[in-house]
This record gives sequence, C-alpha cells and structure tokens, in this order.
Amino acid sequence: MAEASVGIVVIGNEILSGKVADTNSTFLARELREAGVELRRVTVVPDEIDQIVEVIRDFRERFDVVLTSGGVGPTHDDMTVVAVARALGRRVIRHPEIEQALRAFYKDKVNSAHLKMAEVPEGAELIRGGELRFPVVKIENIYLLPGIPQILEDKFHTIKSRFTGTRYHLRAIYSSKGESSIAQYLDETLAKFPALLLGSYPRLGDPEYMVKVTLESRDQAYVEQAFAHLVGILPEGTVVRTE
Repeated sequence: MAEASVGIVVIGNEILSGKVADTNSTFLARELREAGVELRRVTVVPDEIDQIVEVIRDFRERFDVVLTSGGVGPTHDDMTVVAVARALGRRVIRHPEIEQALRAFYKDKVNSAHLKMAEVPEGAELIRGGELRFPVVKIENIYLLPGIPQILEDKFHTIKSRFTGTRYHLRAIYSSKGESSIAQYLDETLAKFPALLLGSYPRLGDPEYMVKVTLESRDQAYVEQAFAHLVGILPEGTVVRTE
C-alpha cells in the first residue's frame, strides 16, 4: 500500500512580503517526517480568495491530506474558511459549538470579529483533544490550522496520531572533504542503491567537517547496507564521524 501524501498550503501576504518568517511548514515537515508520512509539496499563496481556492482544489485532488496554515483569524484578510468552502462547493456557517466556546471565553466583550472565528465550511468535523481551547476544524481531507506558530503546534499535536506511516531510518556521514571531492562516491552509492534518499549538505566555516551526507530509507537493512558501502569506498581520512 502506498504511503499517505500531504500537501501544505501556507496562506498570508506577510509570508510573501517577508514581514513574517514561515516556521509552520518547517515544523509540520519535521513532524510528518518523524511520523513516516510523506510531505510532497508546500505552497505559499497570498490573501486572495481565487488563488487560495485554486490551490486548495488542486491539492485536495493531488494529495491524501491537505494542511492549511493561516487565514483563520478575525480580521479582513482571514479568508481561508471562505476559500475552502468555495473550493468544496459548500456554504459557510457559524458553528454553534465554537460560537458557544467563544462567548464563554470573551463573555460580555464578544463581538462580530470574535464570532467570525466560529465560521466553518458546512459539514466540518471538530476535533478536540489535549488542552485545546478551540477544536481543530477538518472538512473532507483538509485540516484548517492557524498561522500563529504556538497555536498551530498545539493543534497539530492533537491530530498527530492521525498521521502514521512507515518511519524513515537515517544514517549520517560527516566528511572532511568538499562535495566535489566526494561526489563520485555518492553517485556510485546511489547507482548501487537507487531507492536510497541521499542528501549532501555543505557546511561553511566549520573546522570539524565540510559536508554532512544523509542516507535515508524506510527499510532499515537497506539504509545500513548503503551506509556500509559508502563508508567503505570513501578515501581514507574522509570520514570525520558518523551517526
């Protein structure tokens, strides 16, 4: 059976303008990798309904799961809920359970901006868990996550158990030689182990090593064989240390 695939849609003009650094997709990528789930694409789109709708429609057909980040707050530029609803051909409704929670939280200070956060695509599922004040909203294969990193992380931890796959096994080699000196050995290893995920990451200005090489596979025996092969063919003195 094929492993589940995930696409992430990051929404916000502030990301595209550089005003805010996107840490959410990095966090989600690490978490999904640890769970053995394959992240296939990350796309950043502006706060424009038509563009969000276009990407959501594409991703929901292309990937098993879609995670959105941002655009679910109370302000004028928070339009993810409307866009997802339009992409699915559904109405936007005010969910009574979320509205009740908002009214209980804000009490007599509740206003229309607060209540905007109770809006969901019709038919959405609410996922509760942990210490979440407000639930995660899921509709079909789409999970709507906030843009604020701390809240996104809390919400993802609540749904993380839904993301399971065959975990990757990783080995690493730290090289005293640059990429141009070891490239032929990496190529040879990849030719012998074509299913291997092989990465090469130069490190500038580090007195210990020049390149970190990573070898990954869902098959532990396979990655260990590839690791032993590469260590065996690298010239003497190249390997600083391994992990």
